Amino acid sequence: MASHIYGIDFGTSNSVLAILNKETGAITKSFSESSLIYFQDNEHFFIGKQAIEQYLLNNMRGRLLKSVKTLLPQSSFTFTIIFGKKYSAEDLVCLILKLLKSQADEFAGEDVKEVVLGRPVVFSEDPLKDKLAQDRLLKAAKMAGFEKIHFQYEPIAAGFLYEQSLTKPELVLIGDFGGGTSDFTLMQLGKKSTGKDDRKDDIIKTGGIHIGGDDMDSAIMWHKLVKYFGHGLQYKSFDKMLEMPVHIFVTLCEWDQMGFLKDGKIRKQLESYYFWTDKNPAILRLMNLIDYNLGFSLFQHIEKSKIKLSSGNAATIAFNERDIHIEEELSLPVFEQMITKEINRTENYILNFFEKQNVRMNQVSNVFLTGGTSSIPAIRKIFEKHFTTEKIHGGDNFNSVALGLALSYIYLED
Repeated sequence: MASHIYGIDFGTSNSVLAILNKETGAITKSFSESSLIYFQDNEHFFIGKQAIEQYLLNNMRGRLLKSVKTLLPQSSFTFTIIFGKKYSAEDLVCLILKLLKSQADEFAGEDVKEVVLGRPVVFSEDPLKDKLAQDRLLKAAKMAGFEKIHFQYEPIAAGFLYEQSLTKPELVLIGDFGGGTSDFTLMQLGKKSTGKDDRKDDIIKTGGIHIGGDDMDSAIMWHKLVKYFGHGLQYKSFDKMLEMPVHIFVTLCEWDQMGFLKDGKIRKQLESYYFWTDKNPAILRLMNLIDYNLGFSLFQHIEKSKIKLSSGNAATIAFNERDIHIEEELSLPVFEQMITKEINRTENYILNFFEKQNVRMNQVSNVFLTGGTSSIPAIRKIFEKHFTTEKIHGGDNFNSVALGLALSYIYLED
């Protein structure tokens, strides 16, 4: 019997695996990978860091997939065809889980078959789609080589990690802010609860909202950069002046969707717009962005600027490829204005979260925030406003959930 168990936080943007020694109860190692898959051709594919490296080395030819996690609750998604082969959502998730497992198995020196697998509180607000997502994740884990699979809500796992530092019982709000969703759990934590096999009674409320870091990146693209690619331009058609179709620029706000603009009909329309706008250089930049698959590279620069604003008041989005020259200043106040809708929705969700449970915010002892998006100042201000700065705590934004998942094994034993 294996002496280790894994905790896996399969994320929209990044995935992390933590190894727990079952005999000592100690975390021995963690591995992380970007949740990207790059298909170079019908025989070669790469996962995580290698996916990015190979995609760039091959001049962004091939098929790069991101946010595979978001496919899980989509009942309309049955498969995609990549270089002539069919891939279901389970197939794609399996590739990522399998890589993490192989890395961990090599370190542990054994074929570990048991895992605590994280899941968001809400895959979908539709119960049938939510069940579909977990069923698909379960199947993917089995395909990756796991036999005994436990599920745990991701923010609850983060709570178990935070619990290790407590000296007295607390009512804690845990917020897990990922790339695609933000999940919340209100629960009782404390050393006296650590040895309990069943923690269900300690969990007061769980919930989630489909807002994450990807939405913040899209907001920057929409408010700051689509103008470089022709948004707002007018063209002449039968003596009328018309604006460029807005759906083109909406598509630009999700880099993995840009490939659809390569569709023969749309691509030909872009050439027409180029001439109808007297060869406006913005349309040429748009065609270069699409033809040379530069969306991923551009969004990397957007994300870097967003990260910089987590600890500073200004950032520069600088991008120079294929005659696309961008140097755009972005201040923290302007960024916060861009994401006002997302911030307001998040705050309103938290207010309703407490109101429905009939719990007052001043009853909460502390707030534990994790996930990369929790570093955004506007997000933290929500909690500082309602809970005070002294109550806000954070852990390792990228590893907290995986570490907590592995530690939660002691609560999940049969």
